[in-house]
Amino acid sequence: TSGHVREESMMSESQEVGARGLTAQQVAVLQARWGPNRVPRRPPRGVVRRVLEQLRDPMILLLLGAFAVVVALGDLSDASIIIAVVVLNTAIGVVQEVRAANALDALDQLAAPAATALRDGLVVVLPAADLVPGDLVRLDAGDVVPADVRLVTAAGVEVDESAMTGESVPVGRSAGNELLAGTVLTRGHAEAVVVRIGTASGLGAIAAAVLAAGVRPTPLQVRLGRLSAQLVWLTLGLATLVLLLGVARGEDPVTMVVLAVSLAVAAIPESLPAVVTVALALGAYRMARRHALVRRLPAVETLGSVTVLASDKTGTLTEGRMQVRELWTPEGPTGPSPSELLRDLVLCNDAELRTPVGAAPEIAGDPTEKALLVAATDRDPDALSAREAWERVEEEPFDSAAKRMVTLHAGPTGRLAICKGAPESVLPLIGEDLLAARVSDAAGRLAAAGHRVLAVADRAVPVAGPTCPPLSALLDDPRDWALRGLVALVDPPRASAREVVAACREAGIRVVMITGDHPETARAIARELAIVDGAPEVATGRDVARGWHRERVARIGVYARTRPEDKVDIVAAWQARGDVVAMTGDGVNDAPALRNADIGVAMGGRGTEVARQAADLVLADDDLRTVVVAVAEGRRIYANIRRFLRYGLSGGLAEVAVLMVAPWIGMPVPLTAGQILWINMITHGVPGVAFGGEPGDPADMARPSPSPERSVLGGLLAPIAVTAALIAAASLAVGTAAATTAVQQTSVFVCLGLAQLWLALALRAPRAGQGWRARGLEAAVTVAAVLLLAATAWAPLRDLLGTSALGTQRLVAIAVVAAAPAMAVLALDRWRRRRDRVQEGSSGTTATVV
Repeated sequence: TSGHVREESMMSESQEVGARGLTAQQVAVLQARWGPNRVPRRPPRGVVRRVLEQLRDPMILLLLGAFAVVVALGDLSDASIIIAVVVLNTAIGVVQEVRAANALDALDQLAAPAATALRDGLVVVLPAADLVPGDLVRLDAGDVVPADVRLVTAAGVEVDESAMTGESVPVGRSAGNELLAGTVLTRGHAEAVVVRIGTASGLGAIAAAVLAAGVRPTPLQVRLGRLSAQLVWLTLGLATLVLLLGVARGEDPVTMVVLAVSLAVAAIPESLPAVVTVALALGAYRMARRHALVRRLPAVETLGSVTVLASDKTGTLTEGRMQVRELWTPEGPTGPSPSELLRDLVLCNDAELRTPVGAAPEIAGDPTEKALLVAATDRDPDALSAREAWERVEEEPFDSAAKRMVTLHAGPTGRLAICKGAPESVLPLIGEDLLAARVSDAAGRLAAAGHRVLAVADRAVPVAGPTCPPLSALLDDPRDWALRGLVALVDPPRASAREVVAACREAGIRVVMITGDHPETARAIARELAIVDGAPEVATGRDVARGWHRERVARIGVYARTRPEDKVDIVAAWQARGDVVAMTGDGVNDAPALRNADIGVAMGGRGTEVARQAADLVLADDDLRTVVVAVAEGRRIYANIRRFLRYGLSGGLAEVAVLMVAPWIGMPVPLTAGQILWINMITHGVPGVAFGGEPGDPADMARPSPSPERSVLGGLLAPIAVTAALIAAASLAVGTAAATTAVQQTSVFVCLGLAQLWLALALRAPRAGQGWRARGLEAAVTVAAVLLLAATAWAPLRDLLGTSALGTQRLVAIAVVAAAPAMAVLALDRWRRRRDRVQEGSSGTTATVV
């Protein structure tokens, strides 16, 4: 309500402007009242706040609790290791947040940096931020509208509103019409009065919507957050149970507290946040090499979970430029050279062929007229010579009400009048009813195919003496006009769009198209790209506004005549159905939907800066095939994170089992908290990074995206439990074989570490056809093994961790025993794959087994 009051107050200010514009005194008062003409932006967060948010992770909180306990018990060595892990994880998270750009930083770059205004009777050029309601501004072709304005005078004005509305074709505007900030004049000139600025403007409203949207947690963040909470509660329960049982059977309470803390540390994969961050960073680096720039790291994985790709049409699925698709003449489909039609397209046209010094020729002007000029010159290279033979002497610029443009030319055979416009505005000039009916049928056929249709007619004008009738008189007298033909224009689909739609379908991703264009145009593009099978069900912006689409959302393939707020509602409807939605777009009007989607993908080349900054992923090359590459990368990362979780949780659960079982078989506390943290750091840290770089499995793209509600551990609990039991059994076996307590602890320590490293090799991704660059995991395991053994060979580390030196013979024996669990896992996994392949072959299915 306050926003409406502010807008109405601004508009009332605009009624008071005089012919000489505002005075300096009026400007000062209005600037004090309304502030600068800037869009809203989110205040930056400080480093302290970012650090506190990182420390809210449940696993980090549990580690901080463990740190407090061991400090209270005086165990400073273990405390130093715990706090080092916390600092490392927090630092990585904060650095990545600081690097992420604010989604509204570039809104000022979109707005016009300068404006031409009339103040105190003088024309002045001033920063657009200094405009106030009531200012008189002048606009020429090529100018960005600096604020919401109402046209006072307009001569042949056409406006490109694609960035705000998604319309691919510029629209005509006349005196009394409003223009929105951020749109661009493509033709004509005008004077206008500013009616809304800043937050109250159309651009400001979109900025406010982006600001209010915030940042949605990604499916990975949701899953890992849920997993973290579950692990914390499970760990606290186990630690409490062990503590109470130990005290109940007469154990020293301090010793049992240390054991409980050790168990808690063992159960938590405390390096998981860092491993996930590094895996995402590596994925972002790989995607950047494929021209996909990641603005928010979790977005990398989100693409792998996408089930719906909601794509803007203009400039995303299509090239964002008009192109003549077909010419039609009364004689039928045109032959190689419909000369009169091509001549008229060149003469009744304001586009110009320019040849800048030292540069290639280019055509400047309105997109539609550029397309007409290109079509004429492509079919007849000499078509431009008509402008030399026929001089334009009078014109009636295109008018949005009349829907036509008329020009009068003087040439070698007299005068020639040409009319170009919508068929319904040109056909009344044709006197032949039968021909008019044929033309109307042809125009209807072309329009139904999704084309924008223009009709072209001309007439020879008799000259009586030195003058000839004015254009208005010629138009009022529909005799002697001859229809030269129809022109069908289209914004063509990108060459890669159909390939992308097919690839998404194979990957189990539903593609829906969202556009501001006419429903028939949208339907034709959807058919051409095979977005849906058969005739797609089309919903309009009006349907979205009344909520009609929500009940039929699963059947809708195309949304047409949509506004920015409609796109947000469309995304929300698919999300309410349980889908993970990726939204692609390039305009300002796409920014709120890009932000509200689970992942926003913006075009980086021709897209607006607002769209790029609101998105999570920017396609620098505007190539939609990069979306498919990004989806494959997202699924690769998700698969690798699952591999790491199977690996890390198997080791952690094995450590818990060792700590819980050891007292019942007569062993003292088998590991200290410091030793557990050292194992976790070297087994999860370096190999964890390597898991993030594991090669992708091509079969991942044939698997449907997992539901966001499905646990990230889905299908892994049984393998984790079996593997943990095998590792724990091997570790306890080498521990019971040792003679002294120190050797027992060190033997268990080494066996647990080596068993997990062997497991990492057993869980590697398929490497068929991969080169040496895919051998990072093997190198990481080697480094980790050296660091593990250094804890028994290097005196300073032995003192820090409380280990002892082991002989070579014992180390070899422990390494052999530690390899047994990994060998068993490898054999079981291979047997399971062979069994599943046999089942698939017998059932005739081609599904890939995870």
